[in-house]
Amino acid sequence: MRTHLVWDWNGTLLDDIHAVVGASNAAFAEIGLAPITVERYRELYCIPIPRFYERLMGRLPTDAEWLVMDAAFHRHYVELRAACGLTDGVEEILTGWGAAGRSQSLLSMYGHDELVPVVRGYGIERHFVRVDGRTGPSGGTKAEHMVRHLAALQDVDPARVVVIGDAVDDALAAAHVGAGAVLYTGGSHSRAVLEAAGVPVVDSLTDAVRIAEDMAA
Repeated sequence: MRTHLVWDWNGTLLDDIHAVVGASNAAFAEIGLAPITVERYRELYCIPIPRFYERLMGRLPTDAEWLVMDAAFHRHYVELRAACGLTDGVEEILTGWGAAGRSQSLLSMYGHDELVPVVRGYGIERHFVRVDGRTGPSGGTKAEHMVRHLAALQDVDPARVVVIGDAVDDALAAAHVGAGAVLYTGGSHSRAVLEAAGVPVVDSLTDAVRIAEDMAA
């Protein structure tokens, strides 16, 4: 079996870090927190999201605060995402991988009902054998979603899977199912944070694919 790629969406295929930080700052403003820069975001960001907020606030948000901040984030993100494009080279990378007879899918922690039409709108849905977004409440980790995603693929051996994402959580989800991972620096974490995950870290998706192919060879 050839290598199967599981792509992340936000911060990986979609170049939306500035929209994410902008929406995060809007959420922070709801409870009186000061805005942060992209650099600071990348230093502090972690999963689950309430822990990220704890790093900013010095405490976990209350249930009421979480609901307000989560709603504000998603409301503002939808507005800001409209100006975001795909990461450089995505169309060529996805096309080349499929043309070589290899499979790929997409798993995101963006809500499933929102994700599918967004991916379709960027014109790349055809490249994936499956597109899955988050089901259930936001703010959690990707591991169990990865279990369900690979189970739905049926004939894909986790040992031949490489996850490409921009967050430490992507590497943890890959390890949870026995897959490999490559992390990309263009999204939610700084290089130093990504390197602490103990998997390959790259500055381009072209390099991510090259390394992924070697990993499962």
